[in-house]
Amino acid sequence: MYWKDHTFIICAYGESPYLEDCIRSLFAQKVRSRICIATSTPGRHIQDLAEKYGLQLYVNAEKGGIAADWNFAYARRRTPYCTIAHQDDIYFPEYTQSIFQAAKCAKKPLLFFTDYWELRGKDYIKANTLLRVKRLLLTPLRTKKLQRCVWVRRRILSLGSPICCPSVTFACENLPETVFMSGFRASLDWEAWERISRRQGDFIYIAKPLMAHRIHEGSETSAAIQENVREREDLAMYEKFWPSWMAKRLGEAYQKSERSNS
Repeated sequence: MYWKDHTFIICAYGESPYLEDCIRSLFAQKVRSRICIATSTPGRHIQDLAEKYGLQLYVNAEKGGIAADWNFAYARRRTPYCTIAHQDDIYFPEYTQSIFQAAKCAKKPLLFFTDYWELRGKDYIKANTLLRVKRLLLTPLRTKKLQRCVWVRRRILSLGSPICCPSVTFACENLPETVFMSGFRASLDWEAWERISRRQGDFIYIAKPLMAHRIHEGSETSAAIQENVREREDLAMYEKFWPSWMAKRLGEAYQKSERSNS
């Protein structure tokens, strides 16, 4: 089956050894959809893989950072639904099928997102402290009525960002043209969810692991943690919900959990 209303846009950077595995996982979906690649670092590695798999390659000539790269990719979608696939990650065969089924029943979706595993080397990590905490925070969104409750999802986001960014499918017709804001490097997804959470519509959580998010030293998240960028940005996010003294305490606790990415 082919879902004509959905696009996977792979954000590719540099010469990732995992990019081809990501592409293969998208071609292995039980429900297929459009696949393309967007990059701001064009080179033979990315171009060769695009040609090998017959994928349209979009090149962003402006060097505006990760937010600009993601917004550029988002703008290339041409369909009502899109997933910004991270080049290092793996999508399980049922991912698109599950999003498609959820979309058929949704009245006014904003985001669809799923549970996930971590991928460290060749090992799939199905549960650890960070994953358990995120699943606990998302428990209210297992209830369909609460998925459209602004207050509930903002309370969830006030404690951290349990939504795995590469697991997200955007219902683009119900969202702004610019999803990610410049000025954020590590917490730009959390900042986006916070703004989108104010809108009327549904945060549709599929509580089933449908992708694997790779953790490795070369990832942007790991680099941001090591450079203390994440610490500053997480504090800025907590201050959107809490007074400064409370935001600082929550930030310290959140940093401990995020160190598993290092």
